[in-house]
Amino acid sequence: MTDPIADLLTRIRNAILAGHKVVEAPASSLKKEIARILFEKGYILSYKVMETENKQGTLKIALKYNPKSKKPAIKKIERASRPGLRKYIGVDDMPRVLNGLGIAIISTSKGLMTDKEAKKENIGGEVLCFVY
Repeated sequence: MTDPIADLLTRIRNAILAGHKVVEAPASSLKKEIARILFEKGYILSYKVMETENKQGTLKIALKYNPKSKKPAIKKIERASRPGLRKYIGVDDMPRVLNGLGIAIISTSKGLMTDKEAKKENIGGEVLCFVY
């Protein structure tokens, strides 16, 4: 697999379209951080890392839906930077996702954070994905 982040985002997107409550993916520290940000911003219910025979483990993500309308909390999740075309931004060029209603996950020198946190910290980085 050449792009594990795109694989995680595609698994989440497909699980939402199929109406699944839980999605599983191979774990990594970067994927755990993406799940942590999605959890903190209220896009997923919970996440946990299950230990397996190999050292990698499995990341289980519980997706969030509206209890009445059954609509998912994540309307769209898309990869911005990819291995063939990296997208780096400075603090002045920070993207506004859905006019401030969505988030962009940025990989900075201080770790993964949202676009608003990166702007507050006054650092730029690589735009990994957009979520709204």
